[in-house]
Amino acid sequence: MTKISTRSTTDLLTHAGIMLGLVAVLFLGFFFLYLPFTTHHGQTITVPDLSRMNTSELEDFLSDHDLRFEVEDSAYVAGAEPLTVVSQYPKPGFKVKEGRKIYITITTENPPMIPMPKLVDQTYVSAQYALSSNGLQMGKLKYVPDLAQGTVLQQLYEGKEILPGTRIAKGSKIDIVVGDGLGNTMFAVPDVVGKPRDEAEMLIRGSNLQVGTILPVEDPEKEVGTVVRQNPAARPGATIRVGDVIDLWVVGPVENDDTQEE
Repeated sequence: MTKISTRSTTDLLTHAGIMLGLVAVLFLGFFFLYLPFTTHHGQTITVPDLSRMNTSELEDFLSDHDLRFEVEDSAYVAGAEPLTVVSQYPKPGFKVKEGRKIYITITTENPPMIPMPKLVDQTYVSAQYALSSNGLQMGKLKYVPDLAQGTVLQQLYEGKEILPGTRIAKGSKIDIVVGDGLGNTMFAVPDVVGKPRDEAEMLIRGSNLQVGTILPVEDPEKEVGTVVRQNPAARPGATIRVGDVIDLWVVGPVENDDTQEE
């Protein structure tokens, strides 16, 4: 029988140990050195804020941060510079790997044309919402004497009335005229004493007021039909509101005709 020497066994174990050591070094080197180096494992970049940045400068800026970008969508934003970033994904502050693509939405150069909504007969609050939801802006607001308090009476674009359905650039400013009701417009009481009745009534109605009760009086020194008194009186500093009533005292008999206000 062949006899194996002690020295041969020791050499065999030594060689086996060396082989196992090499395998362990290669294994550890692959997972902890080579693999992290080639895949950037554990290396992240904080996504920068790209808002309001122009597309012409994006490529160089993101290249310096080891990132890329792709335009995903476009939108019109009133007052914003064209071709600038309005939104992005991932959001600023997120951690991503090098080479990650950032998806952006940019502003368009020309606004789209949209139909003008109907604002007339709506409340002021509803008109504001309608303009905002349709991508339009509130322009000048004007109040006028009208019983329909807080109701839109006119919608104007560049000083002219614009009808619902008319195509208009998104972001345009729309002026509206709103009724202020009875109590918000005060002015001096018109003086109609000494005027003929018909002229006095015309002046009262022309001031957005109402002719009240007509009471007959006797005054031989004045012509029949002359107004000799009114209530409220046109005293210095006296004011009246839109829609209020003025009662008249008129010389002579008073006929109940259709010109009187009930």
